[in-house]
Amino acid sequence: MAGIADPPDRPERGRPGEGVARREPPRRDGAEDVRLVQRIVSGDSTALGELYDRFGRQAYSLARRICADEGLAEDVVQEVFLAFWRDPSRFDPERGRFGTWLLTLVHHKSVDAVRRESAIRRRTVPASEDGAEWNAPPGPGADEDAIGSVVAGQVRDALGRLPAEQRRVLALAYYGGYTQREVAAMTGVPLGTVKSRMFTGVARLRNLLGPVIGDSGAEWPGGVT
Repeated sequence: MAGIADPPDRPERGRPGEGVARREPPRRDGAEDVRLVQRIVSGDSTALGELYDRFGRQAYSLARRICADEGLAEDVVQEVFLAFWRDPSRFDPERGRFGTWLLTLVHHKSVDAVRRESAIRRRTVPASEDGAEWNAPPGPGADEDAIGSVVAGQVRDALGRLPAEQRRVLALAYYGGYTQREVAAMTGVPLGTVKSRMFTGVARLRNLLGPVIGDSGAEWPGGVT
């Protein structure tokens, strides 16, 4: 978008909807979304703010569930909207609704953010080998929390070893908290195919993580047992 030097005032870092008066729920027929996208392509910065008003709350809710951290979720949502502002041609209305496309992008960015944070934590652990940062006695439930963090990291690593189509549906279910029907709607894949991919993916995860999950009592991705 040549000639657009600065992004619009929104989105700004913070929870979507904070300090904003309630308004009528936006229409969800998709036509208005396309019109707003066309205005953004033409350089209309106010259109991005309107799209943020329509989808910011949903985007933050999804990012928050995946990231489990308010600040990280806010950063993800801001990054997604500003990236779209810089290159709105990434959205193709012929391939689906804007809301589905946006939330899928938020999901991917959120998972990437979680992986980056996990990698940073793993890299900083060796710096504490002298025990300087481990003097405080553990509080109630600290062992359980530590075990849960380790298991979560191993699940993420194992998911990364699955085929892309299995990894995607399991990540949506496990990190996003979506049902199988919701995953089918978001991905455009038949429900039966989603179920098959989840079943096969969980079977592979069982081979990789069976002892870990079994001992910890953690829940299998997607609620599959």
